[in-house]
Amino acid sequence: MPRAAPVLARDRNLLGPNSNPNGLNDNFASSGKNHVNGDDGDISMSEDDDLPLSQNYSKSESIASPPLTLKRKKPVYAESSSDDDTPLASSPAKAKRVATVAMVGAAELTTTSARSNRANGPPSLKAAAASSSSDLEAPLSRKANGTSKKPPRKKLKEESDFDASDDDEVSAPPKKPAPSRKRKVKSESDAEDDKPIPAEKSSTMPRSKKSATKPRAKKSKKEEDASGSDTLEPKKRASKAAKAAESSPVKGSRKKKEKEEQEEEEVFKWWEADAIGDDSVKWQTLEHNGVIFPPPYQPLPPDVKMKYNGKEVDLPPAAEEVAGFYGAMIETDHARDATFNKNFFEDWKVVMKKYPPLDGTKITSFELCDFRPMYEHFEAERAKKKAMSSQEKKDAKKAKDELEAKYTTCLLDGRKEKVGNFRVEPPGLFRGRGDHPKKGALKFRVRPEDITINIGKDAPVPIPNMAGTWKAVQHDNTVTWLANWTENINNNHKYVFLAAGSSLKGQSDMLKFEKARELKNHVDRIRQNYTRDLKSKVMADRQRATAMYFIDKLALRAGNEKGEDEADTVGCCSLRCEHVTLELPNFIIFDFLGKDSIRYYKRVDVEPQVFKNLRIFKENKNDDDNLFDRVNTSSLNKHLTTEMKGLTAKVFRTFNASSTFQRLLDEEDLSGATQQEKLNAYNKANRMVAILCNHQRSAPKTHDQSMEKMRHKHRSLKYERMKLRHALFSLDPKYKKKKKYADDESDLEDDWIVAYEEELKAKDIERAEKKFAKENEKLVEEGKQAQPKKVLQERLEAIEEDFKKLVGERGSKMASVKKDKPVEKLEEAIDKLTDKIKGFALQIEDRDAGKEVALGTSKINYLDPRITVAWCKTQNVPLEKLFSKTLLTKFPWAREAEEDWKF
Repeated sequence: MPRAAPVLARDRNLLGPNSNPNGLNDNFASSGKNHVNGDDGDISMSEDDDLPLSQNYSKSESIASPPLTLKRKKPVYAESSSDDDTPLASSPAKAKRVATVAMVGAAELTTTSARSNRANGPPSLKAAAASSSSDLEAPLSRKANGTSKKPPRKKLKEESDFDASDDDEVSAPPKKPAPSRKRKVKSESDAEDDKPIPAEKSSTMPRSKKSATKPRAKKSKKEEDASGSDTLEPKKRASKAAKAAESSPVKGSRKKKEKEEQEEEEVFKWWEADAIGDDSVKWQTLEHNGVIFPPPYQPLPPDVKMKYNGKEVDLPPAAEEVAGFYGAMIETDHARDATFNKNFFEDWKVVMKKYPPLDGTKITSFELCDFRPMYEHFEAERAKKKAMSSQEKKDAKKAKDELEAKYTTCLLDGRKEKVGNFRVEPPGLFRGRGDHPKKGALKFRVRPEDITINIGKDAPVPIPNMAGTWKAVQHDNTVTWLANWTENINNNHKYVFLAAGSSLKGQSDMLKFEKARELKNHVDRIRQNYTRDLKSKVMADRQRATAMYFIDKLALRAGNEKGEDEADTVGCCSLRCEHVTLELPNFIIFDFLGKDSIRYYKRVDVEPQVFKNLRIFKENKNDDDNLFDRVNTSSLNKHLTTEMKGLTAKVFRTFNASSTFQRLLDEEDLSGATQQEKLNAYNKANRMVAILCNHQRSAPKTHDQSMEKMRHKHRSLKYERMKLRHALFSLDPKYKKKKKYADDESDLEDDWIVAYEEELKAKDIERAEKKFAKENEKLVEEGKQAQPKKVLQERLEAIEEDFKKLVGERGSKMASVKKDKPVEKLEEAIDKLTDKIKGFALQIEDRDAGKEVALGTSKINYLDPRITVAWCKTQNVPLEKLFSKTLLTKFPWAREAEEDWKF
């Protein structure tokens, strides 16, 4: 569909980052996405389109699977004589349809003068008076689906979906349908294949009492008791007595340790207090300092100019800033993307209409533009920054930290809590994921007039760190966000929440996992019900049951409908016929782009009835028709809530991930295993869950290089063991006959040994020279005479002598050690090295196996952290080996789990 023509409304300043030409920041606020069905789910701003350039230069690489083809094969089916299919008529022959195209409205700009103070309220849609010549204007605003909506009230339950890698595509039933493209859902009352029983006029009418279908399984007393409780009552744990501070002075690491313990004691243990339900008041008092805006754009030096048709162009700051966004990216895959280039050039031309080149140059052709001078300038600036001394970097970081210090925390009910992301994203070019139709579009600078602040009634209103006033200030204690605004590309709501380790986030996480645990009491009945409905006489019920089968067995996301201006990614309910290929006897090949445009390719063996259902669902349909034309995400989730209160497809996904993880860990017999073997078993279980959830990643560019370094280190450990063995043989030749020490290191070739010993020699010489220089510097500082070069020469000669011995020992199976060691010490050292070599080999195997699997996503969002805590306590593995500092901060409540805890 062609893009709508841009419409200018009123002045808006485009201010760029001070030293970040790509217009990006490392950390941004979260985003709430406007789904087509009218729901709003949280979307992290740490998506690929908002990542720093250094992390997002290359496109996603394809997974190891056949090429993605949208044309499905026409399989030959074996006809079944089963009566299961007879009541269900095939989809009627397709009638001619008239294609209708919805017009996408061009959205208005929301810009303000940097020198004006506007009253709170929505920006005017009319063009404002021309601002001063220093004011810059944003050219274009695109709205995904008409006018922007008021941001929804974020509930605690929704916050569990805020994390960067979260996969939630499921929303609550919509309150208001969105005016975007809708998928055709056939009317149940009009379908003849849904009327095998005369009494049933539509699928929404109650079932006939004379129906031959089996009654649905009823909730057991145990299930009703389990679902009746809305709030979690965490197990209270007596707090440990604080240790008395020692009167003696403490220095070094001991002092640091005590400080950390003191900070840990100050953490608010909300899980020991009464739990907060989803609809309750979240806070009584809230005070914070708002958000921090990026610095204004700094024009390039006069000698740095882009070229057009070989000639330098003198651009005003507004146009130069946008050109710089693209100039910083010319060596990336984005700059080789036709859609990206087209969208950028269109938006840039709109900017230049308002702020044309100062020398009168008319820029009309993208191909004649040369951004290389800008790129070279940016690269030189990056090199300067990289070449800064450690002290200069520390000073710069200190200055930045001091500037941001007051924004990092807030006062929640009188307690100091960390704010998750307080930085407003600077302007730049939208990346998008996969084949997003808007990639390359210009993201405008967010100003105070765009932002709504949420704060306590009695708290002082924060003052923005740039000219302007807040759009609105509200005092809603039933939501947990501190600030929100709407970005101009997709009209997504962006939010500032508390940090992952805060009390509100922790409660949200715990409630999420407890809801998944509650499903244990209902899942057998639910599976019994949808298995029966796989043979339902009603088409809608049969399609819903088939979709539930896939969500349960394959952990598919439910999926939402997408508009014309969104990336073509699908989930279970939005699958099209082209995404599913049937293969006799009962195999299904899924091939589609899932969330974040990650390809899902899997060949699975399904139940015969499921295979029959899919064959029927695909009859008389084209490849681009919906597979489930009687089911959508809202109706599916509405049905799931009848099975269990609060149940959604996302809860099913969390339940299956955590229960599978628990089962895989329990199946491993780790008695007598080393710590590395235990870690490998844990990571293997984590990988299996990640594969189940399709959490893929492209192998890191440096993976091969990293693996080679690890193999080199592995061989160096074997070399050390070999020299110790040979030293043992020199002391007592009888050890040569012992099998424990007799075997040579098979993969240590003579050429490698020579090269490695030369490498060791070079390192020893370099180390000696540095030590000599450092000693002389210290002597000079103390006013003493420096050592003569003769001292260094003697040390280097000693190193040469040592390595001459190594050369003489090659092939002799004899060796000497620098310090005389008894046989017992050598044996002990050999045993330790042997264990170390085995452990390191397991590390290499584990690293290589996980190169294309993203373990972190499932660990953060889908695996109950108490499973890991209990497993670590059972296996005597330090939790720090498996949880990063971020996860330890995010899940403090999980550390209370006992070693016998089970999901």
